[in-house]
Amino acid sequence: MNPENPSTTKGPVPPVSSNGKPAMTASSILTTLAHGSAPFLSTFLVIHLSAPIAANIGGSKLASSVMLLGREYYQTTFGERYLLLLPFAIHVTSNIAKRVVLTLASNSSPPSGPSTSDLDATAQSEKPFIPKSRARFRKLTSLLSISAYAALFVFVPIHVATHRLLPAEADALVWSSSGANLDALGSSELDFEFVKTAIKTWPWRSWILYTGLVGSVLVHAAEGASIIYTRYIRGRVALPSRPSPRGSDRGLTRGNRRTVVIAGVTALLVLTGLWVVSREPTFALSSVVRRCQVTMMGTWLYRM
Repeated sequence: MNPENPSTTKGPVPPVSSNGKPAMTASSILTTLAHGSAPFLSTFLVIHLSAPIAANIGGSKLASSVMLLGREYYQTTFGERYLLLLPFAIHVTSNIAKRVVLTLASNSSPPSGPSTSDLDATAQSEKPFIPKSRARFRKLTSLLSISAYAALFVFVPIHVATHRLLPAEADALVWSSSGANLDALGSSELDFEFVKTAIKTWPWRSWILYTGLVGSVLVHAAEGASIIYTRYIRGRVALPSRPSPRGSDRGLTRGNRRTVVIAGVTALLVLTGLWVVSREPTFALSSVVRRCQVTMMGTWLYRM
């Protein structure tokens, strides 16, 4: 940076706090944790979404086979704990903690503007004022943040509850009106007949939830992958950077457009696979279908 011209500073302004280095160090460590856990979640996402994409080729039979094969990675005792849940916990907590740290650092930073009582014309001419750096972090209205919080607080909890937690409690979820004693759903019965039953029984609710889940997760994954690529790969292999238009808003718009295209194409393949499944006849036994319906009704969204 040229001390005569502070406007020549390049790159993001490093976060500082009232004691300087602690906020920078904490932010760097939390960023490393968030980025380091992302490949584990991306691997799970690729495996998990391969099943509905495969339905475009072989329908629910092939999709169920791919899904059951993928569970060998993310639903074993070791895989679920250390390859999925632990990276997910690290990713979520480190990102939230980073936002808290940077928010506190920004609020505790001294004002960037000079006091009129401390500056006079002579002092300004001899020693130009250089504003102190303040913490910068991604806005809550950014594409990365919106997709993250939509998935984290809305779509992922509903999906995990209906497709992972509640099926094991199907016998406890039987309503008095059913007049039947239903057993819990086994893992082999949680195939795409379960998804098919949900879409056929509650079409608009299921499509909204599946579309929201797939869209928010893929947008966040694509945007995050772009950030990690720029940070760790482009600089290391000395790839040339495209010149950005003047103004950061235009640059972000171009990046967002690329993210939306990548996520949109992938989401289209996933959703068309679900559409193929929904157009098939139901192959499951009526008792299994009933247990699937009771399981879904364990959440208030499917009882309305």
